[in-house]
Amino acid sequence: MERPRNIRLRLLSYGVIAYMMLAFAWWSVLLFIKNRDAYEAKRDTMRLMMIAREEIPPTDEAFYNSPAFTELKKQYENQEYMILGEASVFVLSLAIGVWLINRGYHKEVMAAQQQRNFLLSITHELKSPLASIRLVLETFQRRELPRDKAASLTRNALLETERLNKLVNDLLLSAKLESAYQLHQEPVNLAQLVEDIFDQMEAKYPKASFTFNKKTAVEDTMGDVAGLSSVVINLLENAVKYSGEDADIEACISQSGNTVRMEVSDQGIGIEDQEKERIFEKFYRIGSEDTRKTKGTGLGLYIVNEIVKAHKGKIAVLDNEPRGTIFRVEIPVMREKVKQKATDNQP
Repeated sequence: MERPRNIRLRLLSYGVIAYMMLAFAWWSVLLFIKNRDAYEAKRDTMRLMMIAREEIPPTDEAFYNSPAFTELKKQYENQEYMILGEASVFVLSLAIGVWLINRGYHKEVMAAQQQRNFLLSITHELKSPLASIRLVLETFQRRELPRDKAASLTRNALLETERLNKLVNDLLLSAKLESAYQLHQEPVNLAQLVEDIFDQMEAKYPKASFTFNKKTAVEDTMGDVAGLSSVVINLLENAVKYSGEDADIEACISQSGNTVRMEVSDQGIGIEDQEKERIFEKFYRIGSEDTRKTKGTGLGLYIVNEIVKAHKGKIAVLDNEPRGTIFRVEIPVMREKVKQKATDNQP
């Protein structure tokens, strides 16, 4: 929610704009009235002078058909058009200004909200694993544990360490993507890459169900293995995160012409249409950080989108049936570069 001070400033801005519009409308009406009064005064004076000089007969038809009156009427109409044109330009300029101010204000509010959400989420993401690791170490320090219990605690500590490591890597990668990110290209087979990562996910999330479907043969292409791995991992972990404890995740990969298509589908909570355009923004997360139960920093899908774009690809968000979400990634195959790389590597 906006702070009361921001709301007061916005209401004050609207009040000033409304006053300016009313003042200009009143000024335009007065200008029209003054222009009309001046025209009528000039018309009557011209008629009296022309009759006095016996230039025309004293009839309305003779005066209204005279060249002098025709010129006066033309000047009056031109002045009316000029007033109307200036009023239209002013109103249009003011409307554009109001729109730009509102857009800028909305962006600032959203940026401040996202920054707040990020700070809240990053604080939680750092404190939670650190607290778990500290508890494990203190337990080891205070007493001897049976081998199975010690192994379980060690495994939990390693998982929390991996979580911290991923968080730091995401932060560093997101910073590079904004300025100094460069693809370290080498031949890579996306189908094999996805299959290898699936094995890791099955070991990491034993309660989840993972299905991999290779629909067609997939050629090698040039790509950044680390970056593409991050894309696949983030999409899979995102699917698990929003699918509940017994997640059902499916990934399929195929090639059509010069394009490799990968889809990651889940049966989770889904994404509202109005949110689909924003989920790739940096730090953006659906809902409020104060009430959100899922973990994360709002960096995962931002990283996915930027890496896919760096590979000249595109990503889309679709609704799954009967429920859930499908993330579709399409990346072009670069055959010539693969052949050139293979030639360069020959002795």
